Amino acid sequence: MRNLALLTAALLALSACGTPDAPPQRRATGEMAPLPPMKVFAGPQVTRPARPNPEIARDFLDLTFMLESGRALPVMTRFEGPIALRVLGPAPASLEGDLARLLARFRTEAGIDIARTPAADRANITVEVVPRATLQRAVPEAACFVVPRVTSWGDFMANRRSGALDWSTLRTRDTVAVFIPGDVPPQEVRDCLHEELAQALGPLNDLYRLTDSVFNDDNFHTVLTGFDMLILRATYAPELRSGMSRSDVAARLPAILARLNPAGAGRGAAPRPPTSRAWIDEIERALGPRGRPAARKRAARRAVAIARAGGWNDNRLAFSLFALARLSLDGNDDVALAAFLEAASIYARDPATSVHGAHIAVQLAAFALSSGQPQSALAIVDANTPAVVAAENASLLSTLLMIKATALRDLGRRTESDRLRADALGWARYGYGDPREVLRRADEIAAIAPIPAEPAS
Repeated sequence: MRNLALLTAALLALSACGTPDAPPQRRATGEMAPLPPMKVFAGPQVTRPARPNPEIARDFLDLTFMLESGRALPVMTRFEGPIALRVLGPAPASLEGDLARLLARFRTEAGIDIARTPAADRANITVEVVPRATLQRAVPEAACFVVPRVTSWGDFMANRRSGALDWSTLRTRDTVAVFIPGDVPPQEVRDCLHEELAQALGPLNDLYRLTDSVFNDDNFHTVLTGFDMLILRATYAPELRSGMSRSDVAARLPAILARLNPAGAGRGAAPRPPTSRAWIDEIERALGPRGRPAARKRAARRAVAIARAGGWNDNRLAFSLFALARLSLDGNDDVALAAFLEAASIYARDPATSVHGAHIAVQLAAFALSSGQPQSALAIVDANTPAVVAAENASLLSTLLMIKATALRDLGRRTESDRLRADALGWARYGYGDPREVLRRADEIAAIAPIPAEPAS
């Protein structure tokens, strides 16, 4: 609960600040030195899932036998035999290393026989890189996506209005294509690889109730977790095969999970209430790109109300509050701070949601910095950095480190500040890509802290 105590202290201090008669001056930042080299994560910090196997079995079935739309799938499908993967299109330089690391994880953690093959060869999975504008003209709501039975972008465009791309008509998987944008930050390319290749290989559904998975549209986890790799390992267990019904798979899952995850055996499950379609619709309205700010905020309030009425005192209520808080930063600071604090208190109860809490912490650290409390900002950043590193979120890590560097500067610790700023910019190059965007964000954070008032003469 240490993170929550720090966030509470920051909120109390901020609420006590009141509104000054005149806004404090902010620092002008100007041009910065050339950017340092891009930083990348050395390797995953994977933890085994800590939940009971009966609960994981329920998650497996709901992930495997449902589509995101809520439509049921009649049978389980997977690839049968070795899987060849090729890459087409103008791949950014970062893709090569990130894809190699991901394929190695599939082989070692999930036990999947998958390997890269030359672009000219036939492959089971084609990853094609296309411009973001081209991708979004075809599928406006998607940053990246996966479809069956096609081998290229041209093949997809020719068949996208046909029934050939309907996952529910598959009985096994043979040919799948993943489409990702190449003109986006390296972290976004990596995140698309993780999520879409995991769906190409395994579950096609997302579940908002999950706290420890990329198979959740809250997008707090962006690289595959230990839970995700367990789900994929179970998908390719020798006891299962394509074409099995839900009841067939359910009968075999207890023994499979007992073998693959012995730590979860012999423990009772406490299933969470199902997530209603009404709540999902309100969350999508609140966080979607369309709609006026006032309408989106009303949708977030309705999502909070649905979660409370359903007794969901879990990550779904916290996410509703997080959405409301983010949408209330346009001037209703009291609502935003109260919603952030309640969401933080929910996330703090579960070690699996530490990175979720870090997304709130970055907001509160910025608030502390802007209100002239650099020591509080430092404490919040330090308490949340390990979770962000473990989640391999370079954009969030760079923001936290930039806040810390600014706080150190304000405390007169210039040498430490300069060293940390260089680290932050290195992570920002991976998280944000475009040097102009990196510098813009660095300037914004450096300008948050007020210039100390001149002593009265």
